[in-house]
Amino acid sequence: MQNILIIIHAPPYGSERCLSALRLATALVGNDAKPKVRVFLMSDATVLGLPNQIDGSGNGLQGMVEQLIAQGVEIRLCRTCAMARGLVDLPLIPGAAIGTLVELAEATLAADKVIAL
Repeated sequence: MQNILIIIHAPPYGSERCLSALRLATALVGNDAKPKVRVFLMSDATVLGLPNQIDGSGNGLQGMVEQLIAQGVEIRLCRTCAMARGLVDLPLIPGAAIGTLVELAEATLAADKVIAL
């Protein structure tokens, strides 16, 4: 089984990069090869862990995040990035969690492929 890490830096608003990353993650977990997929949100992408986010086209992203979590995708928000944006005390989408750079380093070392968007 392949182990794939997707690192997202772009905000969920203003562009379609988060949407594209979520669509890729969805396609990967739906693939017959059944890779293990992890998503680590950094910078402004940490906002994606909050409920009711939309992308630049007005698409709701929460349902996509919830679907990925239901399929076993680990969604982590960079603690430092979330703290800088005042997100650590806000309710996250159930199943999303604050993560650390140590966790990101471990996921990177364990990954067969790392994709940064």
